[in-house]
Amino acid sequence: MTKANSYSGAYFFCGIGGSGMLPLASILAAHGAAVAGSDRALDQGRSDDKFDWLRAQGITLFAQDGSGLKAGQTLIASAAIEDDVPDIAAARGLGCPRKTRAQLLAELFNAAPLPIAIGGTSGKSTVTGMTGWILADCGLDPVIMNGAVMKNFVGEDGGFASARVGGGAPFVSEVDESDGSIALFDPKIAVLTNVSLDHKSMDELRTLFGEFARRATHVIWNADDAESRALIDGLQITGVAGFGFSDGANFRAIDVVEEPLGSQFTLEARGKSYPVTMQVPGRHNISNALAALAAAEAAGVPIAQAVSAIGRFQGLRRRFDVIGTAHGVTVIDDFGHNPEKIAATLRALKAFEGRLLVFFQPHGYGPLRVMGEELAAMFAGELDAADRLFLCDPVYFGGTTDRSVGSADIVARIEAAGGSADYVADRADVGQQLTALAQPGDRIIVMGARDDTLIDFAENLLQRIAQDDRG
Repeated sequence: MTKANSYSGAYFFCGIGGSGMLPLASILAAHGAAVAGSDRALDQGRSDDKFDWLRAQGITLFAQDGSGLKAGQTLIASAAIEDDVPDIAAARGLGCPRKTRAQLLAELFNAAPLPIAIGGTSGKSTVTGMTGWILADCGLDPVIMNGAVMKNFVGEDGGFASARVGGGAPFVSEVDESDGSIALFDPKIAVLTNVSLDHKSMDELRTLFGEFARRATHVIWNADDAESRALIDGLQITGVAGFGFSDGANFRAIDVVEEPLGSQFTLEARGKSYPVTMQVPGRHNISNALAALAAAEAAGVPIAQAVSAIGRFQGLRRRFDVIGTAHGVTVIDDFGHNPEKIAATLRALKAFEGRLLVFFQPHGYGPLRVMGEELAAMFAGELDAADRLFLCDPVYFGGTTDRSVGSADIVARIEAAGGSADYVADRADVGQQLTALAQPGDRIIVMGARDDTLIDFAENLLQRIAQDDRG
């Protein structure tokens, strides 16, 4: 990796606390670039520990008022940020070049000797973490760019280990289809976890993911996913490996034994069998592990070594993250926010007895307009009559977004589809109801994206249940 060329320069991140911005900023700073930034959450006094950690990495933080910009810096900001935001106006006045996070990340990624991209509608962060962990554990010293904290690297990189700074050839990164930026990345190894409805129409997704696969030398694809199969069948690529539970998958799981907090299975790959033990639960995570094992093999890791490493993978924060148990009630925090991701988590939970108390905070009004019907049908189909589902208002930090479809509309659609749900506008009120309802054997699952305070909410629920006199 040509670090001097790829990582040199001075950068100012507008919105540096974002899940995609923070790890990229930390990678640049660790490689010697001059990094500064601002964030609305910092100005509002939210997520102090995150910003303290950024400062500890040598990153200078400023109010989001334009005061931090200097001539010679490159501004890193979302293309959607309005031109009248003070940082944007200041950069324009100083003549600072502007790039999106994805543009900068793609430049670094494409310059790496072994770029490995994880794409797909669901499972990207987990597969990125798994693949990165295998490569690191097997001595390949990868750079890893993730959107979630990887528990295996917390001790190595601190409390916000959503990135790993390595000096080896591999650069492992999740890539995003929601804004179309996946088109900027030129991977040698491309992983396609699945193709399903999320932020874009299916036709748009088929085009984006098809071109993504076409650019790669090796493609790791989901043999259980009809959309992925159709894409791969339409491409003439020689270096392909299918993963899944289906007959004919090159990396196949058989003899699956699901456990409440893990799983066991036998991997059939390249004519041999390998026993695998996982520390993360659910068939979806077995599928994720198969993808990571196939990607690691494509990167040169012997399968037996990769299998040994995956058994030590501890998971990601906010991905089926067990906060703890008190008075027989278990609280779990999860990033689920689209129908497929939520369904995968609910199915992992429903594999074992116990009522589910589900809290879902939608990650915006826009997603409800796009996938509201699918969300409603999924909740109605996955939850039983004994379970309880609560929705509060979507995440909203201001702006001019269309708020014509809200959580109350989704609850009405769930009920129309034969399910049951409660709309409670204020999240704090939901917390009171959940703690009052919880009984031994129940599992409370907190779900949502784009809001770091959901972690605090889940931890607070556990504390309140622990302190409650239920005698």
